Amino acid sequence: MVARLAPESPLVSAEWLKSHLSAPDVRVLDATYMTTFRPGEAQTGGETYAAHHIPGARFFDIDDIADTTNPLPHMLPSPEKFASRARRLGLGDGHRIICYDQNNYMASARVWWMFRTMGHDDVAVLDGGFEAWKAAGGDIEDLPPTPHSDRHFTVRMRSDLVRNLEQVGKALETGSAQVLDARSAARFTGAAEEPRPGLRRGHMAGALNLPYTRLLAPDGRFLPVDEMRSQFASSGVDLTRPIVNTCGSGVTAAVLALAEAICGCETASVYDGSWCEWGDPASGAPVASL
Repeated sequence: MVARLAPESPLVSAEWLKSHLSAPDVRVLDATYMTTFRPGEAQTGGETYAAHHIPGARFFDIDDIADTTNPLPHMLPSPEKFASRARRLGLGDGHRIICYDQNNYMASARVWWMFRTMGHDDVAVLDGGFEAWKAAGGDIEDLPPTPHSDRHFTVRMRSDLVRNLEQVGKALETGSAQVLDARSAARFTGAAEEPRPGLRRGHMAGALNLPYTRLLAPDGRFLPVDEMRSQFASSGVDLTRPIVNTCGSGVTAAVLALAEAICGCETASVYDGSWCEWGDPASGAPVASL
């Protein structure tokens, strides 16, 4: 059985995944990510995965499959490293990759964006994540996955989907793209401290703000498309124009990119360094507050 993803959406439902979980071309990734800014604050994503996950799912660690030579957190790795780690996870050309996570950080959207940036478009996110899977009566296990034979993973880098500090600064200066911040309104305005020590409060002058949580229903699923479009419009975003998404460290910015793709805007990019880079006093980048 070949599992065909719905071409009109980068989401799949728990019911879809249940019916295609055993398809030979489907690979499932658990991208659970726990922030640990303070010792003892949370268990790791790997520990959560080991305790319970969708049968056959492999753990995708965004802090490991990253450019670990960069002091910024979980920056996009080189194409060579990404391809090597993808193969190690049993992923390759022709696989349908389904991402999910077990918390509200929506790191599954980050992994979805990473695969698209590396040129693998046959990737989708489980709408509602692990909670939706459990609500649908999906099986759960705590066993390591059965190894798969190695398959070649071809990278075709999409540089248009990732932006750096200089490119974001130019976009803000010229208006060539809208810069949309996924952080909370309090962090955007500077009313709240940043969770990572040492970062300045505020936002990029000229940036727009749409906290990613406003795109989610109470059950963790994405809102209907019409409602998401209204949320973008109310934040001043024109989905027909170029968009650069940003956040604290490039994770929830990908939630915005995923929502934009659901709404038909598939070319929006992510500022990988996000506020970890821009908000660092050493960056010299200008900061505004309200």
